[in-house]
Amino acid sequence: MTTDQTNARVLYIPHGGGPLPLMGDAGHGAMVDFLTTIPARLGRPSAILVISAHWETDVPTLTGAARPELIYDYYGFPEQTYKITYPAPGDPALAERVAGLLKAHGLSPQVDGQRGFDHGLFIPLKLMYPAADIPCVQLSILKGLDPAAHIALGRAISALGQENLLVVGSGLSFHNMRALMDPGLGDGRDEQLFHDWLIETCTGAALSPGEREQRLVDWAHAPGARFCQPREEHLLPLHVCFGIAAPGTAKAQVVFDDRVMGRRAVGLLW
Repeated sequence: MTTDQTNARVLYIPHGGGPLPLMGDAGHGAMVDFLTTIPARLGRPSAILVISAHWETDVPTLTGAARPELIYDYYGFPEQTYKITYPAPGDPALAERVAGLLKAHGLSPQVDGQRGFDHGLFIPLKLMYPAADIPCVQLSILKGLDPAAHIALGRAISALGQENLLVVGSGLSFHNMRALMDPGLGDGRDEQLFHDWLIETCTGAALSPGEREQRLVDWAHAPGARFCQPREEHLLPLHVCFGIAAPGTAKAQVVFDDRVMGRRAVGLLW
């Protein structure tokens, strides 16, 4: 993406474990290297809309503050990790435009003028765009964790594709916390089966858009699914990304295929 390009890009990324990506943690090395290449790959957007796995609400909710503070929503880390800064401005006008599209599709969005940016935004963006000078808005996921509802949420705002916008689904395609903390848990088979299934679902040339969507709706029946995602909040930003891209073929390309904290993780670009 160049500064004068009009089409949004849609990106699903791993954001890793809390502040560990900024602490030189070896298990995040490949992910950090990937995130720091994003500007060279996509250029500089005029604004960034982040769907974060770490914000769940009853209705779609957007950050509306002009100068959002940071929410250090992780626990047990060194004191300096609670002093991380990322003073990116908010974008109240973008938040209102997204809310307007959601209303037009029969949803009941809210704009929260007080909420700050959680680590699903500021950790990866500090690696991607460290100057913190690009306006950002966060969009919540929905407490019901319904995959079809999240695809519909993305589809409702797909008209935002006609501007120099970067949409980031911030999660992790493997998010079994017990397994992330215990490398010996599991034999790797379920992990690899789900990883391969997810890549095929999102990128396989033989699938129609409808087949791709149905597979994502039924993701919990995929091989290894519940080992990799005991609770799917870190997967659902991908569904929103798919919904935003769905007016086309919604066929993604793999831009990251490596390990995060020792487990397979994928990054996708539409």
